[in-house]
Amino acid sequence: MDLSHVQIETERLRLVPVGMKFKEEIFREFQEPVTEFVYTKPPEKVEDTEDFIRKAQQSIREGTDLTMAVLKKDSGEFLGCSGIHDLDKGNPEMGVWTKKSAHGNKYGREAVAGLKQWADKNLEFDHVIFTVAAQNIASRKIAESLGGKVGKEYEKTMQSGRTYHMVEYWISKNGEK
Repeated sequence: MDLSHVQIETERLRLVPVGMKFKEEIFREFQEPVTEFVYTKPPEKVEDTEDFIRKAQQSIREGTDLTMAVLKKDSGEFLGCSGIHDLDKGNPEMGVWTKKSAHGNKYGREAVAGLKQWADKNLEFDHVIFTVAAQNIASRKIAESLGGKVGKEYEKTMQSGRTYHMVEYWISKNGEK
């Protein structure tokens, strides 16, 4: 199922499939401190970002992942990326990051809520997984705002070499218990 046509609108945001037109902004903004709790390392060169976008676009066409650029609806300003992954598995996983200058506006929460609504309407699953580092309070609040319950916890070493205690939230379909 090709998902390259999917667009999601929320009150303030528009989510569109990630594309090369966002490569400079992703490269510039997906750096420390934004990536502190993210599994992947920041790109070292813009070609790394291009590789990420190409792989994301392929997965979107194959219907296994939906990686979206998060934009302000009124201005088109790039805010970050959000995605729902492993759509071909039983329980997909969501994630989000927003650029540093956008922090504190609840854009990440709104983007993930929009993705979750799309998933509820278009996918079959028991729950969506939203995994965060335990000390990442802002991301924990996102999961909890969607009714996420702790499904499991474990230690994980990131590509950066940092090890975190991870909390895996399970967010039920349509708010079901």
